[in-house]
Order: sequence, then C-alpha cells, then structure tokens
Amino acid sequence: MRNNTELWLGIRRVLKLYDQMLRGVCEEYHLTAVEAEIISFLQHNPNRDTAADITELRMLNKSSVSKAVEALIQKGILQRVPDKEDRRKIHLKLCAQAAPVLAKVGMIQERFWEVIFQGFSEEERLQYTRFSRRIFENAAQEKERGER
Repeated sequence: MRNNTELWLGIRRVLKLYDQMLRGVCEEYHLTAVEAEIISFLQHNPNRDTAADITELRMLNKSSVSKAVEALIQKGILQRVPDKEDRRKIHLKLCAQAAPVLAKVGMIQERFWEVIFQGFSEEERLQYTRFSRRIFENAAQEKERGER
C-alpha cells in the first residue's frame, strides 16, 4: 500500500468517523470535541493525569487543553488536585458528574471499534494490532532520530 492519497484519506476518514460519532455526546452534554477528548483520555490513562500529559499524548496544543480543562472545571466534571510531593504539578481528576459522559463515550468507542473492524476475523484483528504497533514504533523511532 504505497498510495499516499489512499493512506491519508483512509486515516482522515477514520478520524472523521470517530468525531462524527462523538458529536452526539458533545451536543447532549454541551461539550467541545477537545473537552470530550480530555474526559476520554483521563478515563483511559489514570496514571497520566496532567494537562502536560494530555498535550503530549493527544498532540493537542497547550492553549486548547488549558481552555478545555477550565471549562470542564466550571461544569463540575473535572477538578484540579495538587501533587503531594511537587506542588508545581497539578493532577486532573474526573468528578462523579463525569459518569454519564464516560458511559456514553464508552458506548461510542465500542460502537466505533465494531464498525471499523466489521467483517474482520479475530486473527485479522490481532494481526492489525501487531502491524500497527510496529508502524507506530517505527514512526516514533524516526521522529526521535529527527529531533536529535
């Protein structure tokens, strides 16, 4: 698969599908896409719970994350918790009010995976996982080389 157009178009379609599926939750709970992404991130990454973690791992810009975090705090969905050892570090914790949003996002994520893997056997899903890990590792290693 060396067709660049096909690759980039495929990636964009998958991302747009996920955004489209998530849009209903955003409308229902009056969230922006970045706010929903932060909620989902914190749910799935309990040990990476700072704004810097979100910025780095989701590749979002700092100002978008900062604005979304502030909005989520105002909505009572998120709270800041100072680190006990390093007071410069602030952890972000989901509040009980996030539970219905988390449940909906979880259902959407399950549906998303069902849709994109429709017609795949279990072995094909496992192959996809192995191949994608290798691709992602190759990209990360090359990015690291380029930063030196």
